[in-house]
Amino acid sequence: MNGEGITDVSGFPETPFEFDDGEGRAIEVREYDGEREALLSMYEEFDPGDRAQGIPPVRGDALERWLDGILEGVNTVAWDGNDAVGHATLVGDEGMDAHELAIFVAQSHQHAGVGSRLIRGVLSLAYDRGVRDVWLSVERWNRAAVRLYNGVGFEKTRREGFEIEMGTRLTV
Repeated sequence: MNGEGITDVSGFPETPFEFDDGEGRAIEVREYDGEREALLSMYEEFDPGDRAQGIPPVRGDALERWLDGILEGVNTVAWDGNDAVGHATLVGDEGMDAHELAIFVAQSHQHAGVGSRLIRGVLSLAYDRGVRDVWLSVERWNRAAVRLYNGVGFEKTRREGFEIEMGTRLTV
C-alpha cells in the first residue's frame, strides 16, 4: 500500500481490558472466544440505517455465512455485562499481505468511546499475531468514522465514488 499511515501499537491495551465508556458503563474488550450467539444477537438488532456497504447482512443464512467468514480472522468483542455491544475484525485478503478492518458498535453504545477502544484492542492483538498492514473502506460521508480511523493512524490511500480506502502499517 502506498501512502498508508503508521500506527504504533505499543501504547495500545492488550486484551482483555476494561474501561468505563462515555456513559459510565463498564465495558470489557476481549478476544473472540466462541460467543457466537451473543454476536448474532447484536447483529440481528442492528438498525438497517446503520448498515454500510451492505454489511452486516440483515438476517438468516446470509448473516450466518458472513459471520463464519469474518470469524476466521483476528477478532475482539466489546461486552456490557453479558451483551456483545461491539465487534472488530481483521480478515486477511487472499493473495495479499494486508488485512481488512471492519468494526461494528451497537447503536446503544455508539459515540461513547467503544469503537476507538475496540480498534486499539484488535490492532494490538493483530500485531502480536504478525499482522503488519491493515486497510479499510469507509463511506466518504461518514466523517465520524474517518476521524476515528485517522485517530489511530490510518490515512487515505484512495477515493473512488462513495468510498474512501484507508490504510496503516502496524509498528511498535
